[in-house]
Amino acid sequence: MNFLIWLIVGGIVGWLASLIMRTDAQQGILLNVAVGIVGAVVGGWVVSPLVGVGTINESLSIGSVLVSLAGAVLLLAVVNLFRRGRMR
Repeated sequence: MNFLIWLIVGGIVGWLASLIMRTDAQQGILLNVAVGIVGAVVGGWVVSPLVGVGTINESLSIGSVLVSLAGAVLLLAVVNLFRRGRMR
């Protein structure tokens, strides 16, 4: 059951990050889920130690969703930097 919640929340986080970074038209639902989950991992490495909140990989709360969203936005910014040579 936790795996299903993890996929759903990861998809929502990835979708929100793609809306923020304006890459939603280029991504499908599977890529949104992947961006959300990988963004949660990136957020756990980069953002979580700075604010002291876990990610969706650890527990589900508003703070963990925001940390995961920040990680997903950071991930998409880095991808855009390499693909286009600039961040949005």
